Amino acid sequence: MRRKFIVFVLLGLVLIFMLTAFLNRINENEDSVNVPLGTEETTPNLDPTPPSSLQRYNENLEFPTTGATGYTSIALDLKTFGNTDSRTIKTFKAGTAFEILAEQGDWWFIKNADSTGWIQHTYCLINLPDVIPSIIYDNTNTYSSKYMSSGKSIPNITGKSLYSSKSFNKRLGKEEFIVPVLYSMSKKIFLAQQEALADGNSLIIHEGYRPYPVQQSVVSELTKLANKDSEVKAGISAEPWGVNWFIATSVSNHQMGYAIDASLAKIHATTEIVIGEYVGIEITDYTEYEMPTKIHELSVAAVAFTAPVKSTIPMAWKNSVIAETMNEPAIKLQTYATNAGLSPLASEWWHFNDLDAMKATMEKSSDGNYFLIDSYSTSPSN
Repeated sequence: MRRKFIVFVLLGLVLIFMLTAFLNRINENEDSVNVPLGTEETTPNLDPTPPSSLQRYNENLEFPTTGATGYTSIALDLKTFGNTDSRTIKTFKAGTAFEILAEQGDWWFIKNADSTGWIQHTYCLINLPDVIPSIIYDNTNTYSSKYMSSGKSIPNITGKSLYSSKSFNKRLGKEEFIVPVLYSMSKKIFLAQQEALADGNSLIIHEGYRPYPVQQSVVSELTKLANKDSEVKAGISAEPWGVNWFIATSVSNHQMGYAIDASLAKIHATTEIVIGEYVGIEITDYTEYEMPTKIHELSVAAVAFTAPVKSTIPMAWKNSVIAETMNEPAIKLQTYATNAGLSPLASEWWHFNDLDAMKATMEKSSDGNYFLIDSYSTSPSN
């Protein structure tokens, strides 16, 4: 009799469990039906919680340098060990591409198709999309140059592809622009992007390293146009400005690796990306803010300050007066950049320099007389 009682009790518990599960299933279905379309939260989640097996990279970039592509900015010795006294394996010419395998102090352990060894990263460029993929990259000079002057097209420049700098990036799993800057500058760009992301914004980088022959082509064609068109000439030479403020007639900071041209965007949507054991974000939908002019408008219409500012003194811009043409998005962009330690160029609202990188490489700076088309980018776990 006692055994039958226990069996009945167990059967009763099973029935109660099954009934409870059935009612919960019904409630779940009712809940899903009652959620109106279009009421989901639309603000992009810029800091999603990564899966337990992954983590955020909590250093001074979004992803590790290991697996990223680097480039020599000048001729550099490849060493057997990470010090200047070790044996030189070979000398890389300026513009040599390689994969970064490890970092120790001021040195990278690297490899490319020909060699493996140690190299001083002070004089090396790093491909920004490899280490800060949340930034929007749009190097217009590589497919349809936006250069204009006083709103007028520059013959043989405007709308032209001025050089090639895009390839399939294995690390990111997609076609992406090659956008190199000196390694030390990349850390400041990271800080600027983090502040922008916190506001729901993102940098748009239109150019980092620019080959010297491209620079000279723009100078040549703009000079020809100005000699024929008085309005264009006035736009690049009206006091207190001069042509060199809008397109350097000699080697520029872009060739030396410590300059970027950037704009700003409002983020609408992001997606999670995984590189090796780390997780980050990629922006999938955005709107570029309206800026004082279109990018690469070479004239006084694009000035950030009312007068020239010594571009080699880091804090000189702080005593300057913002131009009336500067709008809120341009000022916000400037704030992100300067808070990160970059210096604005007085004549172009989009241009920012890293004068610490300039100082560190002053004795052996790049002439920019090379093109960067090779990519060794891969996962940090490879």
